[in-house]
Parts: sequence; C-alpha cells; structure tokens
Amino acid sequence: MNKKIRIGVLGTANIAMRSVVPILNSLKDKFEFIGVATRDPSKVDYPDYNIVKGYDALIEQTNLDAVYIPLPNAMHYEWVKKSLKKGLHVLVEKSLACNYEEVKELNFLAKEKNLVLLENFQFRTHSQLKTIREILDNGVIGKIRILRSTFCFPPFPDKTNIRYRKDLGGGALLDAGAYPVRLSQLLLGKELEVTSAVLNFDEDLGVDIWGGAFLKQKNGSLFSQIAFGFDNYYQCNLEVVGSKGKLYTNRIFTAKEDFTPTLFLETNSEGLKEVNLKDDNHFKNMLIYFYTCILGDSINREEEYDNNISQAYLLQELRSKAIES
Repeated sequence: MNKKIRIGVLGTANIAMRSVVPILNSLKDKFEFIGVATRDPSKVDYPDYNIVKGYDALIEQTNLDAVYIPLPNAMHYEWVKKSLKKGLHVLVEKSLACNYEEVKELNFLAKEKNLVLLENFQFRTHSQLKTIREILDNGVIGKIRILRSTFCFPPFPDKTNIRYRKDLGGGALLDAGAYPVRLSQLLLGKELEVTSAVLNFDEDLGVDIWGGAFLKQKNGSLFSQIAFGFDNYYQCNLEVVGSKGKLYTNRIFTAKEDFTPTLFLETNSEGLKEVNLKDDNHFKNMLIYFYTCILGDSINREEEYDNNISQAYLLQELRSKAIES
C-alpha cells in the first residue's frame, strides 16, 4: 500500500477546487496530483496547478491512474465511460449518471475492467455516521421504528445555476434527494422499495424543485420518510425514532472539517442529552477510501458496484412513483 496513485480532475467545479484538490495535494504519500482539465483555461485562475485544456487531453495522458469527475450530472455518463475505457479508476460526484440504465452500463464496464467506480457520497465516511450506527446497533434507543431525513437548500442566487438546468441533469432529486436515499440504504439496508413519492416541478425551468418519498424494506417492516428540495428553508437532518428513545442531528450531510457535530439523544432512562462529537474531514476520508479501493482487494469494488446500482434503481423508482401519483 505504498504506491502513489496518479490522479487528475475533470472540471473546475467549486467542490473540486475548494474541497478535493487541496486534500489531494496534502495526501502526498497516497496521491500524485497530475492536474485539472478545463475547456477554457483562460477562465481559470489557479496558478499553482497544472491546467490542461480539454478533458480528453487529460485522460489521454499515459501517466494517469485515476480521475475525479465533478462535472454536471448530464456529463457524467460520457466522461466516466471514456475514463473507464482508458483503464482509469473513477471517483465521480453524485449522482453517478442521470438514469438507471446508464448507471448499470457504467458499473458493468468497471467490473469488466476491474476498475474502481465510486460515487462521492463523502458524508458516509464521516466519523459522525459511524457513531450513529454504533448507537443504533447497541440498542441505545431500542428497536428502530422510524427514520426521517431532510436535505433542502435556500434558493440559488443565479438562475443559470447547473442545478436549475434540465440540459445539464439538474433537479432536486439527483442533487439533494440522492443524499437521504443513500442514507436510508446505509441505515436500513439496500433492499428497499419506494412505495410513494412526490416531485414538484418548475414549469419554466423544466426541473423538479422539491419532493419527498416513503421507502420501505422489501423483507422487513422498517421504513424511512425523506424530503428534499431547492428554494426551501435549509435542512440537513436525520431523525431516528426507536422503541426506547430518539436520535437527531442537524448536519448529517455537510459537517465540514472545522464543524463539531452534535447529536441530540433522548431516552426513557436518561432523558435528553447533547453528545458533542469530534470534527472530521469526510472529503479526506473519502479520498483515502478511494485509494484503499484501488490498491486493496476486489471486495470493496464489488460492494461499490452494488451500491451504485441500487442507488440508481431507487432514484428511478422514486421518479416513477411520483409520475404515477
């Protein structure tokens, strides 16, 4: 595990330049940062980085092992596929692609070539989630009865924001709704089904702005209620109600490295108490996990293929149920 992974970035999205590239540069024992590709270098002001003109120009380089892709959703399928065909491991922003069939195809290709294809839900590597799972597994709040999660943003100031653009794969489901769907699987298992859903569209923009769904275990009685959206009051929470208590946190998806998460834990025996957790850097954790998947055995790769496909299937189900209603 002492090999350096030579990695490049396709695109100069804010999440890449603010949160991922600086960490890649800091993990010098694991990664060698090759550069960032952009279609128009004249608009990029990062003098400390090697800027490559054009995405093809970067993935054509022979000194590359992996890529990170923070492009708009509608561009994921094309560039993930091209990267995999070049023999590159891929870390891609969520959602992995715009529909279930595309996601299946990409994962089958990654499996055929024995390459890592990882969807960047970095929150799942935060130590906060590990603590929550330990509390639930240890029965602190008794048996799980209800899971609720909401992820909503206030309006974006720029109406040309990629999240509002249908042609770029915008919409609240793929951007915000994907998070509580993924969290539901992490806590209730991947064998879930969407029994009801709602999506509300902006007719002028042509994209879904807010919605929600009810997800239930296929072979069990547990369920989750999720809500998500743009142009809403900010919400980023998880609530788990058990037979003997309740757990709540209000920064489950976006706990930055300098943020100290707080769990609100209420039980019959001890009443309400606040549990202050350690701050953590889930972007760093995810990059280390990506590195481990590349240089480790194939077990993690297989698990991630299943994760990607089950996530895309639930998003498709949610959309279908919403249309039916």
